[in-house]
Amino acid sequence: MIVRKSPLELDKMRESGRLVARVLAEMRSIVEPGLTTMDLEVVADKMITDAGAKAAFKGYYAPSAGTRFPAVLCTSVNEEVIHGIPSKKRVLKEGDIVKVDCGVLLDGYYGDSATSIPVGKVAPAAERLMKITQESLSLAIDQMVNGRRLFDVCGAVQKHVESNGYSVVREFVGHGIGKKLHEEPQVPNYVDSNVRNPRLREGMVLAIEPMVAAGKPATHVLSDRWTAVTSDGSNAAHFEHCVAITNNGPWILTEV
Repeated sequence: MIVRKSPLELDKMRESGRLVARVLAEMRSIVEPGLTTMDLEVVADKMITDAGAKAAFKGYYAPSAGTRFPAVLCTSVNEEVIHGIPSKKRVLKEGDIVKVDCGVLLDGYYGDSATSIPVGKVAPAAERLMKITQESLSLAIDQMVNGRRLFDVCGAVQKHVESNGYSVVREFVGHGIGKKLHEEPQVPNYVDSNVRNPRLREGMVLAIEPMVAAGKPATHVLSDRWTAVTSDGSNAAHFEHCVAITNNGPWILTEV
């Protein structure tokens, strides 16, 4: 069942979204060569705690992994697509791409957002990968209009990504969000005839999150049971926003 949110609920989700946006903005400002992904984790953990919120990912149980996620952030570097675990041993290097995914629970409602951050000066190919992925998110958000269909959103990502020579990762999808971190509907980044194609209605909130590979779309999960990587070792990018459908058009909840 797809849960539509009231104006009051959307206002609460906006506060969750603002907090996530502030955390990610801080991540973008401090990322530099020589930092570890655990350094990012420590800063984000303090920001979330100081705001009176709870980290959404830490302790999250996934049946597919058979274990709980151990950190506040997902920090995924280069060929790591999503769900990378922060580590004191993972030192960021010049030219890396680090994907930072953050979720919070504040006043009963979740916020969830992700960004891809260049570490120092990156190669033009990496810059283009991030640019196209971020553009695909913007194009998908443009489709989040009352009365349109979910596949309008999914297809916008797929068309832009594939027309620019990249691949949409298919094993992982976006999702509804609200009082639960993951709600209906699933939001693939391609048109998938195996999932529902509901009409978009006012009050729906979707976490739209293109995950894009520079090479082929196949991924696999590492032995830590969380970190998903491209099977061909190609770079990946990931951007995410929580977006509400309103009568005035799409409302991005996870902007500062």
